Amino acid sequence: MQLSPTNGDFTFVSSTEAEDLSGTIDAPDVKLNMGSDNAKDPYATTFLRKRGYGWLLEVDEDDPEDNKPLLEELDIDLKDIYYKIRCVLMPMPSLGFNRQVVRDNPDFWGPLAVVLLFSMISIYGQFRVVSWIITIWIFGSLTIFLLARVLGGEVSYGQVLGVIGYSLLPLIVIAPLLLVIGGFDVVSTLIKLFGVFWAAYSAASLLVGNEFKTKKPLLIYPIFLLYIYFLSLYTGV
Repeated sequence: MQLSPTNGDFTFVSSTEAEDLSGTIDAPDVKLNMGSDNAKDPYATTFLRKRGYGWLLEVDEDDPEDNKPLLEELDIDLKDIYYKIRCVLMPMPSLGFNRQVVRDNPDFWGPLAVVLLFSMISIYGQFRVVSWIITIWIFGSLTIFLLARVLGGEVSYGQVLGVIGYSLLPLIVIAPLLLVIGGFDVVSTLIKLFGVFWAAYSAASLLVGNEFKTKKPLLIYPIFLLYIYFLSLYTGV
C-alpha cells in the first residue's frame, strides 16, 4: 500500500519514486535585522544625532594640499633665491648668469631676508637707525619705481622692490672689512665707494633698460644716492 501524505508544502514519496526525482530548491534572500545603526553607536553619539548635533561628530578627510611643506606653502624657492644672490654679487655678463631673472621673476622673501640681514649688522653701534632701513627700502624703491615709470620704463613695483633689496648684498659683503680696517680712513673710504658702486651697478644694470635711451643717468643717479644713504645708515656717517 503506497501512502502519499502531505504536510503543507512537503510531499512524502516512497523510496522507489525518490530515485527518479531531481531539482533545486530556491530559497528567498534572508536578511537579518540586528537593530538600527544607532544601536551600534555609543549612547552619547546617538543622543547627539537625535538632538541634531551630529555634525559635531563629522571628521573631515585630510586634503593632500594641506600637507604641503612650509617652504612650498609660503612660496619660498631656496634654489631660486641662491641663484639671484649670485647674479647680484657677480654682475659681470662674462660669467654667463641670466641676470634678468632677478627682474623678470621677482620674489618677496629673498629681498626681505637681505634687508633684514643688513638691519642686523647695522645694530652694531647704530641701533637707532635699524627701524629706518626697511622704511627706506620700501619708500626708496617706490621713488625709483615712480621715476622709472615717468621715464618710460616698463617695470613693476615688485620688480624694483626685489632688485633694490637684493642689491644690498655688496654692502653686506664690505661690512666686515669696514670693521677690520675702520682705523685707516683712506682705505675705508675706498672700500665704501667700491661697495656703493658695486651695489648701484648691480641694481642699475637690471632696472635701466634700453627703453630709457638717453635718460639713463636720470635713473642711475638716484639709485646711486639711495645706496649711499643705506651705507650711511650702517656707518653713521
